[in-house]
Amino acid sequence: MTKMSDVAKLAKVAPATVSRVLRHPHLVSDETREKVQKAIHELNYKPNMIARQFRTKETKTILVVVPDITQPFFSQVLKGIQHTAAEHGYRVLLGDTENDVEQERELVDLMFQRQADGMILLTARMEEEKIEELSKQFPIVLACEYIDGLDVSTVSIDNIGGARKVTEHLIQLGHTKIAHIAGSMNVILSRDRLKGYKQAMISHDLEIHSSYIQEGESNLESGYHQMIRLLSLADPPTAVFVFNDEMAIGAIKAAKDSGLSVPQDIAIVGFDNLQMSSIIEPHITTIDQPKYEIGKKAMELLVHQMKGEPLKRKKFVLTDELIVRESCGFTAKRMSIR
Repeated sequence: MTKMSDVAKLAKVAPATVSRVLRHPHLVSDETREKVQKAIHELNYKPNMIARQFRTKETKTILVVVPDITQPFFSQVLKGIQHTAAEHGYRVLLGDTENDVEQERELVDLMFQRQADGMILLTARMEEEKIEELSKQFPIVLACEYIDGLDVSTVSIDNIGGARKVTEHLIQLGHTKIAHIAGSMNVILSRDRLKGYKQAMISHDLEIHSSYIQEGESNLESGYHQMIRLLSLADPPTAVFVFNDEMAIGAIKAAKDSGLSVPQDIAIVGFDNLQMSSIIEPHITTIDQPKYEIGKKAMELLVHQMKGEPLKRKKFVLTDELIVRESCGFTAKRMSIR
């Protein structure tokens, strides 16, 4: 196995200089840095990360916990995290809980095993006390999901406001019989979007029928089945706000399979602005979340914590945007309502 001393000998520098090039390249002259990097390349030298961890108590790895890696929403969030982590010299260890709280707990235990320097939670379904305890021992950031009143760095959007905004858009189009296909009520995002829907209905003096609120899971199949239930009602809705775009695609398929035309017979809107929402027919009206920016900001906050730097702000609520497309009756155009 190639040693650091071998690199130093070939580059004709001291081993300490090789270490400096690897850890603090900005402190080394361009000429010396190039000589060392050339020797590293020629010898195919790989630093001993385990030994480095014992010396520095750093792994240069961060843990990202995701509730469901199959959901397209998280791809851009993860890309924002990955790119920012790489800029700061960190690798990303990804853990998928598959919406299982017990798996979430097991992944979080990796922090106690010192397998990561910090953690970004894209899910927050553990007990509030557990997360609070963890935040006092390790650098932690919550992103996308959140817990009200928790003193932990958080990056999200205003889900209540976004849901209210897209529901009010349907009301402005003249709809009064508006249903909501919700996500699981175990998730705060589902509860907040339901709250925003209700706020919009109440503020316009519209009746909220209990049968018009159907709870499902955050996937295409659930969107399909919950839409079939709504369409089987004696007095079905004329418009439906769906928890996310993936479920909305399932809802559109259910409407078409039932012989209805979207948006002529029923209007359907989603949430998240996934890439596929602008590809399927009809294109879906939705709320755009700044997914990449959420990941980027979360990683930036984590880096500050891992460096022991004080944070001036812990809570960041990024701006969402209503994207109006054909699924609720308008021709495709971009419209900002904030």
